[in-house]
Amino acid sequence: MKTHLYPAIKITMILLLLLAVVYPALVWAIAQIAPNRGKGEILKHNGQTYYRNIGQAFSGDDYFWSRPSIVGYNAAGSGGSNKGPSNGEYLLEVKSRIDTFLVHNPTVKREQVSVDIVTASGSGLDPDISVEAAKIQIDRIAKARGISVNSLQSLVDAHVQAPLWHIFGPRKVNVLELNIALDKMAEK
Repeated sequence: MKTHLYPAIKITMILLLLLAVVYPALVWAIAQIAPNRGKGEILKHNGQTYYRNIGQAFSGDDYFWSRPSIVGYNAAGSGGSNKGPSNGEYLLEVKSRIDTFLVHNPTVKREQVSVDIVTASGSGLDPDISVEAAKIQIDRIAKARGISVNSLQSLVDAHVQAPLWHIFGPRKVNVLELNIALDKMAEK
């Protein structure tokens, strides 16, 4: 028994030290040289502070809508719903989101609704939407704000972010940055 117990205790202590002390200290040290010391990218607008990399709730017809959040955009409670596409309750929830979106966007057909505008991300905090999800909202915002469709199209195009290294992932738009730019456009 001693031949198995002592090595197991040694390995446990080494791994505890390595994974509970050394690794977190290393990650913390690397974060200290990152912008804003690892506390996220902060944007200030109209006297309020926002985190660029955390989804925000926008529901007015005069703003671009974010992805739905299963956690109410609460960064402390990040997580998904764990409901799959075969779950009846989940399908009713998505159908309700589609119906609500279509009521607010009468020029959009059901088949044009982008998946990411009616489904929550795995974290529930995704700050980005697809370019298509932004573009199908332009008519609604143009009508609500009295801005030309062409101006809004240009605004969306100016905020499109390329995939990581132009290879990994889709093109996307940060909703918070886009809505801040929309407010600034209206101030002019």
